[in-house]
Amino acid sequence: MEMLYKKLWKVLIDRDMTQTDLRKSAGISSSTLALMNKNLPVTTAVVEKICKALQCQPNDIFSAKALRSLKTRKVSEYKKQTVTGEII
Repeated sequence: MEMLYKKLWKVLIDRDMTQTDLRKSAGISSSTLALMNKNLPVTTAVVEKICKALQCQPNDIFSAKALRSLKTRKVSEYKKQTVTGEII
């Protein structure tokens, strides 16, 4: 599942805050903020800290996008991939 933090960046713009301001007020690390900039998941503790700092709810700062399901492969294709190392 991919996490999307577009809502958070919009909230920061609306409140005239920078990501550094958020980092300091929420007490999160710059590496955590870097994960969020890449739409990677963070812990619920981080989401809670951000929500407390911004006085908002989790759905105000992120949404989740389901990844596309993988196509079912034939057994022969799977064997070929594992033997040759090809990506099908």
